[in-house]
Amino acid sequence: MNTATVNKLIEEFNLLTLDDKEYATEVMKKQLIEAKREVIAKRAKTAMTSFRKRIIKRGTVKELYKDLESD
Repeated sequence: MNTATVNKLIEEFNLLTLDDKEYATEVMKKQLIEAKREVIAKRAKTAMTSFRKRIIKRGTVKELYKDLESD
């Protein structure tokens, strides 16, 4: 999204009544939450696929730290 679009959105939002601003804010918050859920779901699906294909590193915390230090 470009700055001009965001600025226009803010300008239009400022023209709304208080009730409409509250309603719009609630709707946007819910949409943001849903978008974040979708991102998390995609990451979880990718992680599960990697786990099933055994292309992930496994071990104890100590072993994983040791592996990180060797990189």
